[in-house]
Amino acid sequence: MTSAGPPRPASRLLDWRVRFGALALIWGFSFLLIKVGTEGFAPFQVTFGRLLFGTAVLAVALVVKRDRLPRGARVWGHLTVAAFLLNALPFSLFAYAELTIPSTLAGICNATTPLWGMLLSLVALSEDRPTRVRAAGLGIGFVGVLTVLGAWQGFSGLDVTGTALALLASFSYAVGWIYVRRTLAGTGASNLSLAGSQVGLATLQLAVVTPLFTSMPESVELLPLLAVVALGALGTGYAMLLQYGIVAEVGPTTASMVTYFIPVIATAAGVTLLGERLGWNTPVGAFVVLAGAALTQTRASRRRTAPLPEAREPAPAPRESATCA
Repeated sequence: MTSAGPPRPASRLLDWRVRFGALALIWGFSFLLIKVGTEGFAPFQVTFGRLLFGTAVLAVALVVKRDRLPRGARVWGHLTVAAFLLNALPFSLFAYAELTIPSTLAGICNATTPLWGMLLSLVALSEDRPTRVRAAGLGIGFVGVLTVLGAWQGFSGLDVTGTALALLASFSYAVGWIYVRRTLAGTGASNLSLAGSQVGLATLQLAVVTPLFTSMPESVELLPLLAVVALGALGTGYAMLLQYGIVAEVGPTTASMVTYFIPVIATAAGVTLLGERLGWNTPVGAFVVLAGAALTQTRASRRRTAPLPEAREPAPAPRESATCA
């Protein structure tokens, strides 16, 4: 009689490829959920609900794993800044952006994060030196952005403000991850502990801001409410747990590949479920953006270590594991 061996951890009961696909679907559908949520709630309310339910999931995970919160006022100060740059600000910007732009465009704008990240890392991170291939990737990526936006048509038919907010959200992710790498590496706290604390702090930030700029809705519709719950519990809480499990099992380089599926899924969801229309330049430009983003990561993986949490988030340097909507 032979022993079956010790049971596998719950996070690895499913093959990592299955969990990878689930992660891509959850983050890809996040832009649709934001769109549906803003049909019943103000953007700040969508963001607050998202963070609240995401914090609840991560808090349960911390209790189950008996993980401790980070220690030290300095760490908590850096986490407060990270919470703003990686959660409170970009989540709010995407919610406001989707008041006027399709969820498909928001998903594609999110894919520009690696491009902003490389551009900023050339200045902020001395270990990220440019190469010809990576520089070419940066240029190609931004050509893709111009293609998506229809620059040759003078951006006609495009809501400039909404698009700018979505691009600013992606830029915030890039700034946030550079900040995290420079300030929170080597703290000794686990990724789960840092993530739970960070999202919790972002929830507190929105708890202060939301009442100042919004009023309670006169009625609560079921579909937007369910969208916000799913956005937080799945897209911000459970997705981060999936992300860390995949990173631990196959490494951040493989896990970062989820970034390239998110805009594809976001586009498919927006077109099929919301009836959003695409011009030829949107999918073509999105492909060029992703190709450029992939090139910017050439040779970067040799120096990668396990990433710090969301996200956003997020994937390629400086967001080393994946993106988040």
